[in-house]
Amino acid sequence: MSAMLVQVLEKTISQNPEDQKRALEFLEQASTTDFCTFVKELSVVLRQTELQSHVRQAAGLQLKNVLYSKDEAIKEAHCKRWIVLPADARAHVKQQVTSALGTEGFRPSIAAQCVAAIACAEIPHGLWPDIINGLMQSVTNPASTEQIKEATLETLGYICQDIEATVLETQANAILTAIVFGMKKEQATAVRLAATNALLNSLEFTRNNFSNEPERNIIMQVVCEATQCADPMVKVAALQCLVRIMSLYYQFMESYMSAALFPISVDAMRSKSSDVGLQGIEFWSNVCEEEIALGLEAEEAQENGRVPEHTSRHYAKGAVSHLSPILLETMADQDDADDDDDWTPSKAAGVCIMLLAQTVGNDVIESVLPFLAHFASPKWQYREAAIMAFGSILDGPDPVKLVPLVEQAMTPLVQAMSDSNVHVRDTAAWTIGRMCEICGEVVTRPQVLQTLLPAMSGALQQEPRVATNVCWAIVSLTKAAYEQAVAQGTDASGQPETFVLSPCFEPMIGELIKTTDRVDSNQSNLRLAAFETLMELIKNSPKDCYHVVQNTTLLMLKKLEQLLDMEAHATSASDKSQLMDLQALLCATLQSVVRKMQIGDAPKVADPMMNGLLQIMDRSAGRANNVIEEALVAVSTLVEALKSDFLRYVDALRPHLLRGLSTADDTAVAIAAVGVVTDLCRALEVGVAPVLDDIMGAFINAVQNPRVNSDVKVAMLGAFGDVALAIGQQFVRYQEHVVNLLATAVNAAAVHDPENVDQVEYVDKLREQSINAYTGMLQGLRDDSDSPDAMARTRQSVMPFVRQMCDLINKCCDSNPVAASDSLLTVCAGLIGDLVNIFGTEIVQAFDMAKVSALLARGRRSRASRIKTLANWATKEVRKVAPQALVSS
Repeated sequence: MSAMLVQVLEKTISQNPEDQKRALEFLEQASTTDFCTFVKELSVVLRQTELQSHVRQAAGLQLKNVLYSKDEAIKEAHCKRWIVLPADARAHVKQQVTSALGTEGFRPSIAAQCVAAIACAEIPHGLWPDIINGLMQSVTNPASTEQIKEATLETLGYICQDIEATVLETQANAILTAIVFGMKKEQATAVRLAATNALLNSLEFTRNNFSNEPERNIIMQVVCEATQCADPMVKVAALQCLVRIMSLYYQFMESYMSAALFPISVDAMRSKSSDVGLQGIEFWSNVCEEEIALGLEAEEAQENGRVPEHTSRHYAKGAVSHLSPILLETMADQDDADDDDDWTPSKAAGVCIMLLAQTVGNDVIESVLPFLAHFASPKWQYREAAIMAFGSILDGPDPVKLVPLVEQAMTPLVQAMSDSNVHVRDTAAWTIGRMCEICGEVVTRPQVLQTLLPAMSGALQQEPRVATNVCWAIVSLTKAAYEQAVAQGTDASGQPETFVLSPCFEPMIGELIKTTDRVDSNQSNLRLAAFETLMELIKNSPKDCYHVVQNTTLLMLKKLEQLLDMEAHATSASDKSQLMDLQALLCATLQSVVRKMQIGDAPKVADPMMNGLLQIMDRSAGRANNVIEEALVAVSTLVEALKSDFLRYVDALRPHLLRGLSTADDTAVAIAAVGVVTDLCRALEVGVAPVLDDIMGAFINAVQNPRVNSDVKVAMLGAFGDVALAIGQQFVRYQEHVVNLLATAVNAAAVHDPENVDQVEYVDKLREQSINAYTGMLQGLRDDSDSPDAMARTRQSVMPFVRQMCDLINKCCDSNPVAASDSLLTVCAGLIGDLVNIFGTEIVQAFDMAKVSALLARGRRSRASRIKTLANWATKEVRKVAPQALVSS
């Protein structure tokens, strides 16, 4: 053991920052110079019981830090570095750290964390196969001290928390044996707590044990017993286990519900301890979430004519009358001093009531209705809870049942927006927003609006938290009014002539703009809410409000100019950051305005708008990426509005566009930049050609760059098709590079794990965008003439990548391991039809026709008209040239 290492470790907790810095630098150097010796010596220091606790703890911390990291890339690098060490060196470290378990005088155990870090590195590689069994024996050994049992169970908990669940499934029995032993009533409290926490982390891979009734009974018994422990930490941990068990193993809980789970959870809900009460409420929230999901599954199964795999036991329906009174009283148990960010039983109870309403529907009304009498309570807590309860049950019951209740509640709720207590006003504004969203036919009645709109206007001037909820209420009210107007009839553009809010539309816009200028609008996300509400009002405005949209555009441009001027003179980083956020919000609002503009009006605002957007992107370069993203999306909307007239801005836009395409560390900006390119291609067509060399170079570099996000690469692959469509035959100069990139991407993408949803979606999307690229190239290079010579020229142009297209189609048609999504099926059918149209019989031989036939048959059966149309067309094209090739289906 190195005496120097002990001295250095002591310095890591020195009060002198310079000593600390030098010590950490020494350790970093030692780790890099001779990693093997470094970890061996650290493990020896950790094991030495005669050393002071803080030195041992420092040694363990350093050891853990070179073995484990929360950052996945660093963690993987640490793992590789450990695995390549000589086996005897690793064995030495493992012997030292496991021997240190239970010898420490501090908690949590750092030795436990070190053992777990090594186990998580080695077990997936088939190394250290006896560690789990060894830990189990350490817990169950009669000679083990309480400290050893506690540290060992902590170790198991850490392993279960950090390792992939599938890796430990074969060792679940040993893990559960140790945990159940540690959770027994006769064990010390600290041991029971460590065991219960370990169980919470192990539940993911104990499915086989829960499927076995005798084993399940044992697990449920020790968990339920632990919920009765006098120690609050054990009690809370056990309740957390029940919450998790209900989510994972709902279908096995019927025999335990009435005898154990219901009384335990209700008793917890009534507890004076917030931590205990929260878990009792969370239990029933999880029950509701599971039953909501099962209800959706049952509906889907019925639509598809099959029996659902699991069915709801309707626990919430049976319990609602018992739970509601407890939850409602808990909602009223709050204090003025409660922090808005703290998760309290009162807030959890409100969420649980909302989930109950969604789960049991009409049954919730009867149990909540008596509590609504507290609308007039002298105690603000009961007034607020009653209003919250009413808002919470609006989603779930039959709207027909709700309408009379909403009618009765409207007047007291409008009055509540002027209540003396801010909590009541805040919740009243939120509840009115819910009413606008769910019962739009009531709130849009003229007689209701006469009192509601002035109340909203007044509440918009109140505290930011209240005003923010008023903003959301205005959004819901506007959407409801617009949907009603659309239902009554629209013109060819899909817009109604007027709606019920037209007379007050301009004042509403004006008040919202004033709200964005409030000095306190940075609180409670008020400024964001006001701008988003402006966007929704503009988006949902009828034709007779168009003059307001025009005026709003000018106001927004003026605001943009003011903000740019303010930013130029801002000195503090905080001020600049706030101004950047404002610019992003303004860009987003301009997007809504431009989309609503009539043809001919966009050119009038194009110059000042582009000037402002270019300045924003110029000043934001390298700083506020969210601003650049919103500015690029605003540019896209202007491109769509101006069409070919946008050409005059392309040169000024080019450097910002290239910078966005080269932004490897910001996916949203890069995707927004790709969106601008595709919009330019569609708007300018061949006019985009002069700037394409730079753009295509940026695309190619990004697709080949391993640092660039895969979603960005997929978007770029699809954009190649837009470029090809825009410039036609000129695409030949990029063709070889693009074809090679597509081939590499398609060959590298495969579904190895059908259960991995992200992997399945990524491969599906990549194939879809690759087909879009091929389709664009095919159609862009195609000679439009129907003459035999023209068809021959087309064949010659696309011949270099025909085999790749056919191979990709065959992959897409293969339903093993997963079938193509509807969107992939659609583009695939289109490409099949194009290829058969150009190449005739010879191309059919390159297809796996059994699988192609099955794909097209699936498309023809689809309810989606576009899928059906393209599948029918592709089928007809194949039948024209090779009717015998199609397999009957």
